[in-house]
Amino acid sequence: MSEAVFHLTDRITLIPVIHGSGDMAIEVRRRLLAGDFDCLAVPLPENFQSAVESAVVELPRIAAVVQRERREDWSNASGFDGSGEETDDSPDDMGRVSSVPIDPCQPVIAALRWALEERLPRAFIDLPTNAYRAESITTPDAYALKLVAHSRFSAAVLPTIPLPRQPLHWRRIAYMASRLHELARFHQRIVVLCAYWEWPWLRDAFRAVSPQATQADAATAIDWTGLDREPDDVEPVRAYPVAPRTYQFALGELPFITGLYERARSELEADENLSIDGVKELLLAAREKYQATHGKRARTFTPQVLRLYLKYVRNLSLIERRFTPDLYTLITAARQIMGDQFAIALAETSREYPVSAEAASHLVDEQAIEFGVDRALLPDGDVVRVDNRLAGPPLVWRSLQLNTRPTRAEQQKWDMQWNPYMQCSWPPEDAVIERFRTHLKDKALALLGTDLARTEKFTSSLMDGLDIRETLRNWHTGELYVKNCPPARGHLDCVAMLFDSPADPRDYPWRTTWIAEHHDESTLALFATDFHSELVGPGIGVATYGGALFLFPPRPVVDIWTDPRLDFTTTLEERLLAGGCLNSTGRYVAVLSDAPPGAGFRRMAKRFGKKLIHIPLAHFSAQMVQQLRLVHVLNGRQVRSYAARFIRKA
Repeated sequence: MSEAVFHLTDRITLIPVIHGSGDMAIEVRRRLLAGDFDCLAVPLPENFQSAVESAVVELPRIAAVVQRERREDWSNASGFDGSGEETDDSPDDMGRVSSVPIDPCQPVIAALRWALEERLPRAFIDLPTNAYRAESITTPDAYALKLVAHSRFSAAVLPTIPLPRQPLHWRRIAYMASRLHELARFHQRIVVLCAYWEWPWLRDAFRAVSPQATQADAATAIDWTGLDREPDDVEPVRAYPVAPRTYQFALGELPFITGLYERARSELEADENLSIDGVKELLLAAREKYQATHGKRARTFTPQVLRLYLKYVRNLSLIERRFTPDLYTLITAARQIMGDQFAIALAETSREYPVSAEAASHLVDEQAIEFGVDRALLPDGDVVRVDNRLAGPPLVWRSLQLNTRPTRAEQQKWDMQWNPYMQCSWPPEDAVIERFRTHLKDKALALLGTDLARTEKFTSSLMDGLDIRETLRNWHTGELYVKNCPPARGHLDCVAMLFDSPADPRDYPWRTTWIAEHHDESTLALFATDFHSELVGPGIGVATYGGALFLFPPRPVVDIWTDPRLDFTTTLEERLLAGGCLNSTGRYVAVLSDAPPGAGFRRMAKRFGKKLIHIPLAHFSAQMVQQLRLVHVLNGRQVRSYAARFIRKA
């Protein structure tokens, strides 16, 4: 398809657009800058012009121009469509309005913004009506315009465009066609924007209502010349700022992405690929928000994890037959790869509208309109149905269950109901950390055996295998050397885990000793963050280990945090290790920490007749350690019956 199909005459160029698309807005801007036009015509009624242009000047403040609909006009846009089937627009007790969102990513708004800056004449050519019903069609992803010419893109859309379903839209198209004929008398180069579903019928109507129309031009599917093209007696329109917390219902793109387009505009940065690069910036901003919210409990998302996430998002988008991801795809992938809490941070960040401080001062207004799903709350308190005059492709609203963070009021309520005499652990976490304790014990015994290993000259047995290094070192002698690893002597029943060393006592106010509930659990002494400050459910708190001491087999011991025999210690880690050395029956104590135990710790262990075996914390992944550090505290065993509904992994 050549570009000639967009020319109604040598004076009028028609540009079909996808409303609410940032990529399409960039394509429209490119075509406007490439052309030499003296008039811009947009598919909005003339009575909207003053309010819309005033609101466009106020950008980046997001606004909506609203026109109320009289109840007696409902029948003009409801009833039966062109196919003879009844529509779903039956009157009810709720009022209706038609709105024009002043959205920087709307191609029509972007074109008006450009025309106002260039002092180009503007014409609002749509039919003024009180009753309006939004209509749209499913179109390909506008991101394809990065590589495909607009004419070829339009050729792919053309076979899918149906006839307008409602008689109101037939009247609108006929009226716009006649208005274009009027404009052609005064302007030489007119550029016209319209929705894709209006494009072929506007071209058809333009030829049919022309005074020079031939019989072939008039032989169309719709009798355009016989339609009523008289404007209605319309209600006045008014512009309202949109409440910032409802931007996602008013804008075509995500509010965060829209803000990036505005920032690129103000800072003269490139914005041609923001529909993709903006997703990456959104991801990084969500990571910062997540880390600021969860602090030390936050997981570390490496570039490899982010790369895996973006690859998964791409695959999900292709399954949905899209080039760019929608919000549902982004949050679904975040939930499955990074967890519920990061998905919540991503959803909250996507609703933010990052603009400059000067622009942000104009965003809050008491007379703001609040949007919802096809609904709006007007400043006067009326809840109305909303018909968008610049409606994009049909939206599908899908639900996704996330384990949200409780409100501060809920946490205060649960804290007041907490019984201080009842505490127990969460069994699935017990099983995980007990397996890890067993692994550390086995690893420590293996290290102990390694220290006792020696190399001997081969005589009659290979013993524990050939020592390649020593054999090569003595290659000139022709002798073979073997390893002799005798079994480790001694007993190891104590494992200390120092996750944060040196530990600040102010960060870890909760210090306790738990007795095992059954023979498969260890006696546990720990210092951790205050679980009362992080209640995730009724009777459920979560804390982060700073350090933990495990004695297995379990035995009753004096609470190490109140034992006067350990008062010589000065730090949390020192008291924890001293408690382990005091209560251990074996000769060795395994210590998991970032750095090897210092000379002070070793002298203290020697005082109790013990020897410390160090296991580096770096041998284990950060994700694994982060998960192990979480401990959920339940306010009684009865809480275990419903705790799974509130407990999620880190």
